[in-house]
Amino acid sequence: MEMEGKVLVGTYARNPVVISSGKGCKLYDPEGREYLDCTSGIAVNALGHGDTDWVKAVVEQANLLTHVSNVFYSVPQVELARLLVACSFADRVFFSNSGTEANEAAIKFARKYQRFTNPDEKQQATEFISFSNSFHGRTMGALALTSKENYRFPFEPVMPGVNFLEYGDVQAATELIKSGRIAAVFVEPIQGEGGIYSATKEFLQSLRSACDDAGSLLVFDEVQCGLGRTGYLWAHEAYGVVPDIMTLAKPLAGGLPIGASLVSEKVAAAIKYGDHGSTFAGGPLVCNAAIAVLDKISKPDFLASVSKKGEYFKELIMHKLGGNSHVREVRGFGLIIGIELDVSASPLIDACRDSGLLILTAGKGNVVRLVPPLIISEQELERAAEIMLECLPALDKTN
Repeated sequence: MEMEGKVLVGTYARNPVVISSGKGCKLYDPEGREYLDCTSGIAVNALGHGDTDWVKAVVEQANLLTHVSNVFYSVPQVELARLLVACSFADRVFFSNSGTEANEAAIKFARKYQRFTNPDEKQQATEFISFSNSFHGRTMGALALTSKENYRFPFEPVMPGVNFLEYGDVQAATELIKSGRIAAVFVEPIQGEGGIYSATKEFLQSLRSACDDAGSLLVFDEVQCGLGRTGYLWAHEAYGVVPDIMTLAKPLAGGLPIGASLVSEKVAAAIKYGDHGSTFAGGPLVCNAAIAVLDKISKPDFLASVSKKGEYFKELIMHKLGGNSHVREVRGFGLIIGIELDVSASPLIDACRDSGLLILTAGKGNVVRLVPPLIISEQELERAAEIMLECLPALDKTN
């Protein structure tokens, strides 16, 4: 920890814990202390730590081929794309290295789509809609779509043309889309960083309808809420609304860096050679790891288990913590759950860590974010709820 302060750029306010190993839903520090992991590396380690099939896929591919760039074809990349197309609305896939890169690709694709489909328009649709409490990434385009002003302000001017509306405001979104200025609407079906807010079916359906009428694209950011986290393979399946573009990243390769922008054929038709690219994206190693992850998570029995455990965990939390005066609301579904407090969540996060449970904050720092590995057992969920209950008095002491 002391050395970190001397050699790394100070962008992270880290927890005072060094993690040296992990297995399943448990993490260990160098002294062997055990922690129950309800962070999943920020919703990344969906299969937990050290999954045997994932390890096998990585080791076998590392012995064959790790990287060739996109100058050449490679089998794992094409196979992963085929699987993603087969289990989603999409016709084609663009691979990147992270969620923010997946959203940057979606920004470019939306702009190019408008230019491609309306070449004679003097006034192209180049603007975007994003929503309150949104988080789409930290590079300049994705940052421009992220609602928290303190994230954007130090780096302004960011990409212009982004309109922020209230999450769930059907009328305001419909009216702005009708203006004809909007290239694409970016929305998270369930907001993660923003505080675990779920969209309504009416809201997403209204966005779909308005985009269809105006020729705007609808982009679902499922970087955190997608790929089994909700108990559905894709979060938008719960709403019966299909996007034109869906961005993925966090859990897709089980801990290795990958992003993906899944698109319909009409969007793909606008993209030509040289319009976008990446040296590392879609490499054989990371794609083979992702195939192993997707193969497990996409199974109906696995998804059903996530739904069941999610319902059980939410009921546990409401039963054990719901009566506390600091707890305002418990929300989310599947294994993405938020506990909104009337005070800062930091004292509870710290107390839980000291008691062997790792959890996250969200929103304005007053939401406890629970995104455990999707393989977590009911017994481990019970232990997590018990530790949080035991640590609740920390909120009274500190606030």
